[in-house]
Amino acid sequence: MSLAENTAPAYGTTYSYELATRTDDMIFLAGQIAKISATEIHAAGRCGDTIDVETAKDSARLAAHQGIAWLGKHLGPGERIEKILRVDVFVAVTPEFDHISEVADAASEIFIEAYGDAGRHARSVLGVTRLPRNAPVLLEITVKYAQTR
Repeated sequence: MSLAENTAPAYGTTYSYELATRTDDMIFLAGQIAKISATEIHAAGRCGDTIDVETAKDSARLAAHQGIAWLGKHLGPGERIEKILRVDVFVAVTPEFDHISEVADAASEIFIEAYGDAGRHARSVLGVTRLPRNAPVLLEITVKYAQTR
């Protein structure tokens, strides 16, 4: 079984938005944070303050797994991920933290591991002051899907 088929549970939310929307041949996922249960996140804080690089990379990996789980839930019968088009990575940082690309790479590697060349994607990485639930990393993911051949 591939990583894309065997990943974390798709933990939901209680807020007033869709976790994913579909149009034509694309799926847009809402921001994914590193959840370890429906109510708990992997780590809380800002990189360069209470979060070190390795913890941030672990959060990025878990958020990527969370995204893969949601993609699986939003594919219909006979559908597959054709391409991860874009991943926007937001990293909560102090002004001195300068490893945001390294943190984002941890997420990108999960998509490539899960989908091979179809997991290679365009990406933006942004350092921000704070993220929802005080998460250190948040991913926004856009994919193209197609019928299984």
